[in-house]
Amino acid sequence: MSISNPEFSSSTLLKPVQVHGSGGEHKKSLGVMMLAAIGVVFGDIGTSPLYALKECFDAKHGIAYTPEALFGVISMMIWALILVVTVKYVLFVMRADNKGEGGVLSLMALALRSFDNKSKSYYFFMIIGMLGACMLIGESVITPAISVLSAVEGINIAAPGLSKYIIPISLGILVALFAIQKYGTAAVGNLFGPITLVWFLTLAALGIWNIGDAPQIISAFNPWYAITFISQHPTTAYIVMGAVVLVVTGVEALYLDMGHFGRNPVRYAWLLVVLPSLLINYLGQGALLLSNPEAIKNPFYLMVPDWALWPTVGLATAATVIASQAVISGTYSLVSQAILLGFLPRMKIMFTSDSEQGQIYIPLVNWALLFMVVVTIVEFRESVNLAAAYGISVTSTMLITTILLAVVMLREWKMNVVLVTLITATFFLVDLAFWSANLIKIEHGGWYPLALGLICFTCLITWYRGRQILRKRAIEGGIKLGSFIEGLLAHPPYRAEGTAVFLTAHVDYLPVSFLHNLKHNHVLHERVFFLKVSIWDVPYVNDDERITLKDLGGNIYVVRAIYGFKETPDMASIIHLIEHHFKMHFDMMNTSFFLSRDTIVPSPTPGMALWRERLFCWMYQNAGRQSDFFNIPANRLVELGAKVEI
Repeated sequence: MSISNPEFSSSTLLKPVQVHGSGGEHKKSLGVMMLAAIGVVFGDIGTSPLYALKECFDAKHGIAYTPEALFGVISMMIWALILVVTVKYVLFVMRADNKGEGGVLSLMALALRSFDNKSKSYYFFMIIGMLGACMLIGESVITPAISVLSAVEGINIAAPGLSKYIIPISLGILVALFAIQKYGTAAVGNLFGPITLVWFLTLAALGIWNIGDAPQIISAFNPWYAITFISQHPTTAYIVMGAVVLVVTGVEALYLDMGHFGRNPVRYAWLLVVLPSLLINYLGQGALLLSNPEAIKNPFYLMVPDWALWPTVGLATAATVIASQAVISGTYSLVSQAILLGFLPRMKIMFTSDSEQGQIYIPLVNWALLFMVVVTIVEFRESVNLAAAYGISVTSTMLITTILLAVVMLREWKMNVVLVTLITATFFLVDLAFWSANLIKIEHGGWYPLALGLICFTCLITWYRGRQILRKRAIEGGIKLGSFIEGLLAHPPYRAEGTAVFLTAHVDYLPVSFLHNLKHNHVLHERVFFLKVSIWDVPYVNDDERITLKDLGGNIYVVRAIYGFKETPDMASIIHLIEHHFKMHFDMMNTSFFLSRDTIVPSPTPGMALWRERLFCWMYQNAGRQSDFFNIPANRLVELGAKVEI
């Protein structure tokens, strides 16, 4: 399955396809969409104040506290939010929408359109995009763990005697969160916006409450403090950059969720609510440390008045659960896109809402995530330990986004080469500084997201390459559909009553299931459809242009159903569209669906390394069934298989 528009040599079958995206087509008011975006998009970045500044001055991973260092660090935090989030993502990256949709895979698909799918450049940027997706998946393991753990750690301040219950409480919250995923998040989602809005207002209020004790901290807005600190203490500044980047964790969510809310609601929510609240809170934490350096052990909770401590712990826990929920839902969407783009095997996908297409649940992903999150908490035990691991996954994705954005600006937007070079160089230097600063934390936990990303990447690239080899084998040993049907109709076998639908991987070659049926049963149904489902590098395809059909004569047809990478193919809807557009009636009780279910075995023939072939075979045999993926009625299904060497 190719992520670019596949060649369709039966040219009379292919019509121009008009695509549409969900981005920008929102009928709700701007205020409502902003509130919803605050709840879903900014949960991750909104919980960074719980641990970011504490990590900067942590004895294990940070730097020693001094007033001079504090002003430099706060200034670096402020300008990281302004340069990375506001300038790079809000002003530039969010412009790179793929028919309204965002995210690293959407950006990759957009960048690859300008390359031939057999070129080295195409393959290189595809690898880059896959690496970005893998690092995001790794980030989705760490985010729930560090967010919930850092919130519950408020117990250390509120009731130190209960500290031993922090890990059990965190695990209990996360197990409950993952357990309710199958019921959907529509009802809970209605509460996300108001709760998260209260959280951001609380961040701002706490910041204002503390700034009054040391108002001179406001001068940290001056970037000269950051520049001076970096120039006078380059080694110290370099070390602390690995923690400063934690203020922008979750920045990819702005881009990934853009299609759900539209570009403007996300931008306005950031500029009017989220950014001011975060800046004020970080300034408040800085003011607290100026007046009480001992508060460095937990600056966020120690800035809270005693009477509000327990309510703040509860609100912070709710905010981190919401942030975790957004990351979990985003992982489902990312995995679904990867499946449809041909990077992962089919999995069971359940829809949890009748009205919202994007609300899905993938059981295998859910329980795998829960297992990894539990392992992560048990292994790292404290949020400061996790923070060391968190930065490298965030900065890796940021760096990859910059590379892909440069390609889009240059080849899709046709921007001036000099201007693209200046913009890209600026973003790249900032991202590279943050990324390299996190590399020194590899032995302190940075290895963890790298290991997760490597495992994910190995699976993705092995599946993609294995599918390429299978396709090549099928074409090399395949029989041309057109000429075979022409000869078959010249001397037709017995025509059995009913309709047969044969799923095929290529519109120009006969599917193995058809040959097996003809060979063993010696019959040809009175009406035959060869159905090819294609996934294109656009998020959505208009129903009016989804189905194309070619008549081969003798009541035999070739049909192509085209889907975007954010849609899920469904056999019932395909049949309905054929009936509607081509006036063909289907009696489902008299219709049979034929699928190939091959057994793949590794072999010494040229292809992949033997261990990768074994991995591919394992993934292939454990992949979800085609019939389940396409929602084919079980009582109308016929599966015919063969043994294939890879």
